[in-house]
This record gives sequence, C-alpha cells and structure tokens, in this order.
Amino acid sequence: MKAIIHFFDKLEDKVRGRLSHYPILYGIVGAIGTVLMWRGIWHTADFLSSRYFHPAAGAMGVIDASIDGPFLWDGFISLVLGLVMLLMTGLFVAAFIGDHVIISGLRHEKKVTEKTEEEVEEEESIIKKVHEELHGIGKRLEDIEARLDKKG
Repeated sequence: MKAIIHFFDKLEDKVRGRLSHYPILYGIVGAIGTVLMWRGIWHTADFLSSRYFHPAAGAMGVIDASIDGPFLWDGFISLVLGLVMLLMTGLFVAAFIGDHVIISGLRHEKKVTEKTEEEVEEEESIIKKVHEELHGIGKRLEDIEARLDKKG
C-alpha cells in the first residue's frame, strides 16, 4: 500500500511541476476536473434519487426513461475522471478544503465560530500591532536607503 501511495505522490509532484509552468493550462485542467467531479456527483445523485427514493417509481424503479443504467455509468465515470484530474494536479485538497483549514487543524486552533469575541479582538489587536511594526520597519528602511543614496 505504501508503494502505491508513494507512486501517486511522485506522479502528483511531476504533474504539478510541469503544469506550474503553464498557469492558464493548469487553471483549465483544474476547472475541467472540478466540473467533471461535480457533474458525476450530480448525475449519480439524480440516478439514485429517481431509482430508489421517488414515490412514483415503477416496477423497474425508473421514472424517466433517460435515467437508467448508462446514466449511472455516465455520472460515475465523470466523478472518477474529475477526481483523478484533481488529485493528480494537487488541486483536490486545495479547492475543497483550503490551506487555512489544514494549517489551523495542524496548529490545533479553534474555528472562528468557536472563538469568543475577546479572542477575536485579541487576534485583531495583535495583527494591528504587527502591521504597525512592519510599517515602522519600512519607514526606517526607506531612511537608510535615502542616506545610502546621498553618500553614494
């Protein structure tokens, strides 16, 4: 199992490395993968709903003649193809979970909805102080550069 995971991890690294040189193509591949995945989920859900959950389902369990076995495979193939595209490009986790959620989970931070008003205000205060310090450093750097320009 480790060998399989290692193989696909290396494959993802290669694909991302190549596509990163072509950002427009990377975006198109990511968009197509996302649309195919959601199309597959949508079609599969429609099939299952019409086949098993609709109260007027006939003896075969199919209401609409267009929603049959091939319709299920169409959705499933779209889902698998989109998922493979997103996993190979490294966009699956980034698109559906996001870096912020992963990083906050690794740091064991609370979600914003779980934080108290005081904690949020404290974080805002810290961010404001850091911003002011960076602004001050920027000003000092400009002064140093100006002095060096006068000497040079």
